[in-house]
Amino acid sequence: MNIINIKDTSNKLFYIGGVVRDELLGRKSFDIDITYVGNAIEYCSKFGEVVQENPDFGTVRVNVGGKEVDFASTRSEKYPKKGHLPVVVKIGCSLKEDVMRRDFTINALAKSVTTGEIVDYTGGLEDLRNKKLKVLHDESFIDDPTRIIRGLKFSIRFGFGLDEHTRKLQEKYLANINYDMSYKRVKKELIETFNLNSQEVFERFINENIYKLVTENDVNIPDVNIEKLVNEYKPEYIWLVYVGVLIDLSKLPLTKIEQKILDEVPNKILDNDFEIYKVFENARLETVLLYGILCDEKIARHYLDDLRQIKISVTGKNLQKLGIKPSPKYQEIFDDILKQKLKNPDMTKDEEIKYLKKLIS
Repeated sequence: MNIINIKDTSNKLFYIGGVVRDELLGRKSFDIDITYVGNAIEYCSKFGEVVQENPDFGTVRVNVGGKEVDFASTRSEKYPKKGHLPVVVKIGCSLKEDVMRRDFTINALAKSVTTGEIVDYTGGLEDLRNKKLKVLHDESFIDDPTRIIRGLKFSIRFGFGLDEHTRKLQEKYLANINYDMSYKRVKKELIETFNLNSQEVFERFINENIYKLVTENDVNIPDVNIEKLVNEYKPEYIWLVYVGVLIDLSKLPLTKIEQKILDEVPNKILDNDFEIYKVFENARLETVLLYGILCDEKIARHYLDDLRQIKISVTGKNLQKLGIKPSPKYQEIFDDILKQKLKNPDMTKDEEIKYLKKLIS
């Protein structure tokens, strides 16, 4: 793993977490964490030009040979309020104390930048071999419930399963959830997990009651393959097409666009092509897909495949040329023409104008 070229003889620099795990699994890693056993700001600043530093967390970004590298000090943390962000207790603690704040043993492995030696305080190497996800202590999910969602994500990505004790801890927590948690963190993990676009993720999310972290309502799995819909229509907000099935997302800090996507999902069966068209005409793709998942997949597909590309060619200028002054009547006329074009999508502009003349006569 020759990610950085640093002349260091301290043997206090370590790759930690996902980058070590992925190398051992033979996977390419985009998440590179380098930790210094001690104060990284003081020690690692000598490697090049300092770009940014955060003394509260003991982190520093340094330009090393034209590449920006993040270095973190070893630190210990505690959770004064369960389910919320931890606070730093000590910067410059031992390597063992640092890795013990991680989520799963497979993410608590360290590798010396200097010697390449693997340091394993938690049994992560054995869990990698056995394809098991194991928390580091019994209060892990109580401290940070989003680890349950991360566990689902890692399980799908790597084909790993929860070890028996970790599974029991998860079930125990989900049976008695503390809803006073950081939903900003919950949302972040939901986005990362559901952007994998996996029907298996979704079904396990529901069947294993992980969805109860988001809503206290009961939820059933719709009879629709969401993964297939996403692959076919390629929405921007993939995660919301999945999580929107929960309907009650009031706990999540949604953006205006995300909330609008949910608010505009009709809760009734649409009767005809004109109604379908008008309801979805200005809606986002995600809204249409959620309607298909929650109400009627056939209607959603009909709009996306057959109706949405239909546009009338007649404009206000055409109406003015025929002596019709601008007024709310314009929209009624456009709707009348649209109804005809929905019946006959091959209708030309000349045919639209001919129908228009007939309409106003």
